[in-house]
Amino acid sequence: MEKARGNCIKYGDNVDTDVIIPARYLAIQDRSLLATHAMEDIDKDFHKKLKKGDTIAVVSLSRGVLGEDFCKHQLKLGTESLKKMGLNVIFMPNSLKGIKYTEEHPEKRAQDLKEAFKNPDINGILCAVGGIDGFKIFPYLMEDEEFKKIVLENPKIFTGFSDTSVHHMMFYRLGLQTFYGPSFLTDIAETDNKMLPYTEKYWNIYTGSTLNEITSSDIWYEERTDFSEKSIGVPRISHKETKGFELLQGNENFSGKLLGGCLEALYNIISGHRFKEQKEICEKYNIFPSSEEWKDKILFIETSEGKSSPEEYEKMLNTLKEKVNFDSLGGIIVGKPQNEVYYEEYKKILCKVVNNPDIPIVYNVNFGHAYPRCILPYGVNVEYRHSEKKFIFNEPLFSE
Repeated sequence: MEKARGNCIKYGDNVDTDVIIPARYLAIQDRSLLATHAMEDIDKDFHKKLKKGDTIAVVSLSRGVLGEDFCKHQLKLGTESLKKMGLNVIFMPNSLKGIKYTEEHPEKRAQDLKEAFKNPDINGILCAVGGIDGFKIFPYLMEDEEFKKIVLENPKIFTGFSDTSVHHMMFYRLGLQTFYGPSFLTDIAETDNKMLPYTEKYWNIYTGSTLNEITSSDIWYEERTDFSEKSIGVPRISHKETKGFELLQGNENFSGKLLGGCLEALYNIISGHRFKEQKEICEKYNIFPSSEEWKDKILFIETSEGKSSPEEYEKMLNTLKEKVNFDSLGGIIVGKPQNEVYYEEYKKILCKVVNNPDIPIVYNVNFGHAYPRCILPYGVNVEYRHSEKKFIFNEPLFSE
């Protein structure tokens, strides 16, 4: 007898089988439409999640490193990993053309993203990795009325972090909910041959898990110094998590809708520090949310693998504060710094720059560039309960 393989979705005890397809929809003859109502009385997001046999597309929207020869082993590992999940994977036509081509052709990156949304057979979009110039695709997309229309008509899971922050901000402007979470190279193609367990637990939200909370990982990992084929099968250096979520100030319980990204990426949107034209382009298309849009939001920020110095960190926070009225926020959550570099320094600077003890700040949360990482859904309301050291999602993670 052949063994059955795939994801098991657990909904607890005593589930009435009539909820699989609620009776009120049985008159629907269109199978595709009928499928959108499956399990909806106990899991409204069921039909929006990735299922066995679904297709996920990989895009290179910023740095085209995935197409380089030195990444071939990770390309293979990541592809095999997705297939083991029961997912079909396709690489968009320009995603594997290398760093030079990708850098010189932002219009091709934009074309890949548009085609991924247009294709009805693609269910999710996974960013290959971050980079530095993802903003260069904005003129090709924000001037394209067809693209803006299909994004809302054909919503799909979109996940990535780091420089992908700029694309999340674009989608936030367009009205599409996205996820600050794993990318192909950093997570799916982990050279230890499997995704880190904590990261996998949150990735599984995309594929059927009904997990609705974020807790601290018991372990944190250092970034690798060797990504070559020699690293295949070699575990990351790991450490026991001794601090967990740290409430630096403010109320022990608070809530709000999530909005944020990588601090360096947000800083570059505002300042044009790395590329002068970035500030101009982002202002033209109104990419960064207005001060009013930040009101009552929970700002989430984390720092890149560049490990910005304390002086740079303070400068970036002050620049962000000029655009975001920190006093109007519902709270701030801050990711663990990679390898815990400047861990204590960042804490002090945060409280200094915020300069309002009533604004809650939760520090050392597992998202962004530090390993492992959870997912943060843009625009979803979360509640922090310090007595339980957890964040609770107060609404569905997948928007209509």
